[in-house]
Amino acid sequence: MALLQPASLVFTVRRQEPELVVPAKPTPRECKMLSDIDDQDGHRFQIRGLHIYRCNGSMQGEDPVRVIREALAKALVFYYPFAGRLKEGPDGKLMVDCTGEGVLFVEAEADVTLDDFGDSLHPPFPCFSELLCEPPESNDLLNCPVLQIQVTRLKCGGFIFAHRFNHTMSDAVGLIQFISAMGEIARGSVASSIPPVWERQLLNARNPPVITCEHHEYDHSMVAIGTIMPTDNLVHRSFFFGPTQISALKRLISDNLCCSTFDVLTACIWRCRTIALELGPHEDVRFICIVNARSKFNPPLPLGYYGNVLGYPAAQTTARELSQNPLEFAVKLVKEVKAKVTEEYMKSTADLLVTRGRPNVNTVRSLIVSDLTRARFREVDFGWGKAEFGGPANGREIISFYIPWKNKEGKEGIAVPVCLPAPVMESFAKEINRMLTESGEVTAA
Repeated sequence: MALLQPASLVFTVRRQEPELVVPAKPTPRECKMLSDIDDQDGHRFQIRGLHIYRCNGSMQGEDPVRVIREALAKALVFYYPFAGRLKEGPDGKLMVDCTGEGVLFVEAEADVTLDDFGDSLHPPFPCFSELLCEPPESNDLLNCPVLQIQVTRLKCGGFIFAHRFNHTMSDAVGLIQFISAMGEIARGSVASSIPPVWERQLLNARNPPVITCEHHEYDHSMVAIGTIMPTDNLVHRSFFFGPTQISALKRLISDNLCCSTFDVLTACIWRCRTIALELGPHEDVRFICIVNARSKFNPPLPLGYYGNVLGYPAAQTTARELSQNPLEFAVKLVKEVKAKVTEEYMKSTADLLVTRGRPNVNTVRSLIVSDLTRARFREVDFGWGKAEFGGPANGREIISFYIPWKNKEGKEGIAVPVCLPAPVMESFAKEINRMLTESGEVTAA
């Protein structure tokens, strides 16, 4: 495990005034309802990410700002809800008013090259506020742009595509579908190869709603009891787990237990994080797995569906059980929780959300993991080739993203952004190193 240090680079960005990019052709003026999975309380926030591109000699003379702005306008003809504004209806139900007002777009230039970033093309990006303009008047959930983009040219000919989108509109798969459509159009296509599908009613609650599954993730009965992680003095760090580190962790698991890289890495992070937080032995702790449930439906959801299709199954145990049992104990819990997500589970989730007023998941003493290793962020190509980096700009207090990343030696692995109070972060790193050392991984850093 290597601790990936954040960039300390300081640079100047010169921005043009924000503009609204509207669809290139007239689009329908209508209201579209979000699904009951879309508009739950836990999705009512903004997600920030970026794609970083190197100079490409074959694109000499082409301006990435112009290319992307034009591709955005053309893509919005098909994905016109992204040019609309969210409204709230009866009982807090969210809908998209397809006004065609547009996506907030900013053109910028920075006085740095990609090489100036060194080996720091990974979260956290402390310079992200320079790479994405977020006017205060655009920060509300309602009646504001649901998508913001800034394209920043670099001195070397490369550029950075940064974005912020409202999670109620799409999950990571849906967002990448849209941005990939922009890439296809930027490269000369007249439309995307996967036509967008709205049909949000497919993820609505049944009539009448019937909760048929256990949903520990929405159980708030333990909120006021026990330790709550302090939110002051938080630090962001990323940790790199390559093949050597993953093999070392798997050596801690008995041969008769089949487990994936996700299983063992998640078990390691959950266990080490719990130990570092120094919780009381009887306090409950949870692992919440963000699961893309598209493959669980029969008949399948339409290929171009770009709404949220996320389940949040939770495993629950006590701090003592998780900390004192071998790693294999946590691995089994991770495997069991992934298996919970079925079509019936998703229907039961929608039924619970409408029955209980769209609650958020219980984040108290919870670790939430989102595996983005197959999300194809780096595959987005505006004509300059694959991105050097693609993914979230930073981790969140309770969410760890798994991001595919290549270190300076060229080894492919997973970068895991983590956010913890400073003293807890030091303990967390020591616990991971201790686990790797015990497994025989002598190169722990």
